[in-house]
Amino acid sequence: MALSSMTGFARRHGASGGYAWSWELKSVNGKGLDVRLRIPPGWDAVEVPVRAKAAGTLSRGNIYANLAVTREGAAPVVRVNEPVLAAVLAAMNSLAGRIDARPPRLDGVLGLRGVIDIVDEEESEESRRAAEAAIVASFEAAVGELNAMRRHEGEALGALLTARLAEIAELSQRAEAVPGRRPEAIKQKLGDQIALLLDQSNRFDPDRLHQEALLLAAKADVREELDRLAAHVAQARKLIADGGAVGRRLDFLAQELNRESNTLCAKSNDVELTNIGLALKTVVEQFREQVQNLE
Repeated sequence: MALSSMTGFARRHGASGGYAWSWELKSVNGKGLDVRLRIPPGWDAVEVPVRAKAAGTLSRGNIYANLAVTREGAAPVVRVNEPVLAAVLAAMNSLAGRIDARPPRLDGVLGLRGVIDIVDEEESEESRRAAEAAIVASFEAAVGELNAMRRHEGEALGALLTARLAEIAELSQRAEAVPGRRPEAIKQKLGDQIALLLDQSNRFDPDRLHQEALLLAAKADVREELDRLAAHVAQARKLIADGGAVGRRLDFLAQELNRESNTLCAKSNDVELTNIGLALKTVVEQFREQVQNLE
């Protein structure tokens, strides 16, 4: 499976019977899958199947889906509102004997608000259901286009993440080869410091100093951190190669890589190793930022 990002855009148009519609989909980063629909009044029947289609294709991201529907080609129908007309005529007959006025004209009566309603031709149940099914199918096609765009961007992200992992592996190898982290170098440095202390004062217990030196040497060893960095890099490479919705797992590995690089800097007793650790932290942070965009 290929990697997918969580950002994308798609637009889809369609028509069925007298209806025309358009879907507009936008996708941005999110911790989970959150589909936010904007549907015109009267089209609530498409919401449940539309959400099911989105959940069946996408795993993560905030999805904004807007539906616009118009009805075309429907002949207008003129309806006389009989109750309103009856009330108007009754009021006119009641006032006829009390007001000296010309008889009302037909166009004047029909022009009164509420006497005549102009509405669209009534649709059949079959045409309505057909339009709803077509709108859902159109959404499914739009989600497919959105997913294709997310996969295309995911390929680019995969290349960037692979490059960052190569940098992390290269820096780890450089840290491995630093002369200052070798046992002989650590022993020589501690021996020089202890000799300096003994020269300055006779109050130090040589045996106690030897024990403290062993503890310091053990704390300065970054062998475990380098091994864990190599293991995390190997696991991240495998996840990227396998593809799919691996964003959360890669994010966890990014946190672990950051933890090991911090520990390496904290335990470093050599300037070169410290500089490598700082560079490592920078690359790990770049890796983590890119991982945030993955599904």
